[in-house]
Amino acid sequence: MRVSTRNDTLLTRSTAAVWHPCTQMKQHESLPLVPIARGDGVWLYDFDGRRYLDAVSSWWVNLFGHANPYINAALIAQLGQLEHVMLAGFTHAPVVELSERLSALTGGALGHCFYGSDGASAVEIALKMSFHFWRNRGHAKKTAFVSLANSYHGETLGALSVTDVALFKDTYAPLLRQSTQVQSPDWRLAAKGESSRAYAERCAGVLESYLAQHHDEIAALIVEPLVQGAAGMAMHDAHYLRLARAACDRFEVHLIADEIMIGCGRSGTFFAHEQAGVRPDFLCLSKGITGGYLPLSVVLTTDPVYAAFYDDDVTRGFLHSHSYTGNALACRAALATLELFERDDVISSNRTKAAHLSAAAQSIATHPRVRNFRSTGMIWAFEIETEDPAFARHFYQMALEHELLLRPIGNTVYFMPPYVITADEMDMLVAHTLEVINALPV
Repeated sequence: MRVSTRNDTLLTRSTAAVWHPCTQMKQHESLPLVPIARGDGVWLYDFDGRRYLDAVSSWWVNLFGHANPYINAALIAQLGQLEHVMLAGFTHAPVVELSERLSALTGGALGHCFYGSDGASAVEIALKMSFHFWRNRGHAKKTAFVSLANSYHGETLGALSVTDVALFKDTYAPLLRQSTQVQSPDWRLAAKGESSRAYAERCAGVLESYLAQHHDEIAALIVEPLVQGAAGMAMHDAHYLRLARAACDRFEVHLIADEIMIGCGRSGTFFAHEQAGVRPDFLCLSKGITGGYLPLSVVLTTDPVYAAFYDDDVTRGFLHSHSYTGNALACRAALATLELFERDDVISSNRTKAAHLSAAAQSIATHPRVRNFRSTGMIWAFEIETEDPAFARHFYQMALEHELLLRPIGNTVYFMPPYVITADEMDMLVAHTLEVINALPV
């Protein structure tokens, strides 16, 4: 791939000075970084003007396109008023308005918002809050956590303790608390002839048996509702959430819904857990909450949880903070994002777009090298039959040559485009992906 002098200069400086995330830096000796000069809608442009359709929403965060005029204007207006103030002892309009809006989206069931900076921080908050709740309620033995096999909840030490992806976890295992993983309802793992719903019921039975034996020690179950992202977009029937909620209620265990990736409309409803008709005790949001503009996460929880910390004794309060908690600019970006959902009837519009892309992608679904084509809301995924141990890297490189930013997870290719993608852009995404698949070595 030819790059300009300006591209070359930025590549050299970035490789020398920036330690990039989830990256073996030595690979960039042969796989150059992609210098991005600007973004516009679903497109990213390098300094030569070469474009890439951001089919993964820049790690699942960008909902309404790059350089969105509405969010830009909201941030510019907020800059002239207040950029940040500490949230300990102070408050401000954007954080209050955002908290009220988010609570209203849960029908008031989750009426208390605690803010962090990123998804892993939200998970840390929810885990600590659950543990501390049980301690304040006199159940000090309830310190353990349960998650699903192949789950991913972040890479800080607490979040990594309930994650089950070996690539991220194994190296740091000596630093982590032990947790238990129960069978994932990922329908790809169902027995031959077993429906996704029947398999979900079977997995929920395993969960129930475990909780029945160990509930005195368990603080919470944490799940990624409907889609386990880093597991390769593993999708499951919503019935699992109903059964998990019932089991948690029966055995007095909290349910934490990690909707960091799947929340904010990605599942086809604003919150994924809505599709099961349940409410979690803790709801973790991040990524798309600011439209992909600024780091922000939030944990929403219930009146009973909040009441357990409300006391004259400081040590019974929730002892967690960071300097930028509830940052005014990030909250304003989140408010603008929620306003776009309402103004443009995004959930309804996304259903139309999802139907279009699903129909267009039948040429991929029926390809002889494709397995398990599936979708949930504005997420599509499939596996490629391959014996290439470096498949993900090679597919990514070939996709760039076809104007696509695609970042496979193992041999799983997925689409998670911004919601502003047009029909023509969806058709182009499918057509160019098919070209890459056809060009793969046998």
